[in-house]
Amino acid sequence: DEVLDRHSITVPEVRMSPDLKLATVYVLTLGGSEADEAVAHLEKHKRYLRGLLAKRVSMKFMPELRFRVDTSFEKSARIDELLASPKVARDLDG
Repeated sequence: DEVLDRHSITVPEVRMSPDLKLATVYVLTLGGSEADEAVAHLEKHKRYLRGLLAKRVSMKFMPELRFRVDTSFEKSARIDELLASPKVARDLDG
């Protein structure tokens, strides 16, 4: 897929459902640009990707894949920004 070829994709986290039949795959693109586009194309090819995984990972059932943009780094940066603000620093100093 030419869209996926344009992106360097990282998978920082995969969350499995309790019954192990669904894997939510969180992805980041290098620079964070066009992550939604990359996720859309991963979703488009998830059946193929699931087949590749089935050949390499030994599991009783290969879970269905669901792709999402990972926003944890953005949230972490926002918390750091808030903690560094003078108003919060003043409150933390007591």
